[in-house]
Amino acid sequence: MNVPNLLTLSRLLAIPVLAALLFGRFAAHDQLAAAVFLVASLTDTLDGTLARRRGQVTELGKFLDPLADKLFILSVLIFLVAQQELPAWVVVVIFGREMLITILRSVSAAQGHVIAATPFGKTKTATQVGAVLLLILARPYPELGLLALIGIGVAVVFTVWSGLDYLYRFRHVFGGAPADAVELLAVDLQRQGLTLAVAESCTGGGLAARLTERPGSSRWFLGGVIAYSNSAKQDLLGVDNRLLERHGAVSAEVAAAMARGVRRRLGSDLSVAITGIAGPDADGSDKPVGLTFVSVASAGESRRSRPRCGCSLTFEQVFDTLPKPSTTPSRSLVKTTLTSTNHHATLTPKHMEGI
Repeated sequence: MNVPNLLTLSRLLAIPVLAALLFGRFAAHDQLAAAVFLVASLTDTLDGTLARRRGQVTELGKFLDPLADKLFILSVLIFLVAQQELPAWVVVVIFGREMLITILRSVSAAQGHVIAATPFGKTKTATQVGAVLLLILARPYPELGLLALIGIGVAVVFTVWSGLDYLYRFRHVFGGAPADAVELLAVDLQRQGLTLAVAESCTGGGLAARLTERPGSSRWFLGGVIAYSNSAKQDLLGVDNRLLERHGAVSAEVAAAMARGVRRRLGSDLSVAITGIAGPDADGSDKPVGLTFVSVASAGESRRSRPRCGCSLTFEQVFDTLPKPSTTPSRSLVKTTLTSTNHHATLTPKHMEGI
């Protein structure tokens, strides 16, 4: 049990504490409830940040985080409904949206499609937290009542809006047009004004070919570098020979250096690098055939900056664009890294099949 997972669990443990405070009748109980709610809500951002920075993303964390988020916010809303501080239909709307998206995610994943979190979804969460906080504070401070009412209205609007956005992204579940990862990636990059470049080794240009199948890709795709040999990695991408000697061409360190190198060489906002052992023979080391490293690099700005947001979405969406080689490695052999000048994490998304 690592620190990020403990922070996630703290939101679940905060639920009975909030119940006692909201239903309590002692001095400053509402103010204490607001403080506990705010601190617990902040752990939703902190746990993910720590997990990525420390490379502590776990299957337990992936399961607990969304569960804790939904139970935490819905429990507090139900407490407020029970005390007639909130109309019940608001909870029905929020709960209905969460249930619908959760079911669609499961069905979509079973079909081999994974849709990343969107800015609408994150804004929805922020507005819900803000609205609930205002509702709690309006109890001891009635002058905040109008502001709390407006906050609830905004939260409901973003809840419905984000739900409709997800329904569009999940339209393939209903038999509509399939969710094409390149299309989603293109829309996301163009909306944020970001560009992408790729550096490939084991895929030999397959990733670039996949990204440029659709017309208009020149608006966001700058180009790619196929650096198959170690000398090409050094000459074209600036990979330090010491990294190659110490870690080997198929390593997280070299993948990260390739991503930084192609981003620097082509001047893109984001870059993706891929290196692996395609087989049929290994590279002479103890590394297994099929071991693959993928790295996504951004400009290293603040984690709240726009490039970081774009990098996050690209990181989630770009994997479905990666071509499958003749040798399909086990999921456990696929390693991915998200890098910037001040951020490094090791992740293994469940949806990644063989690259």
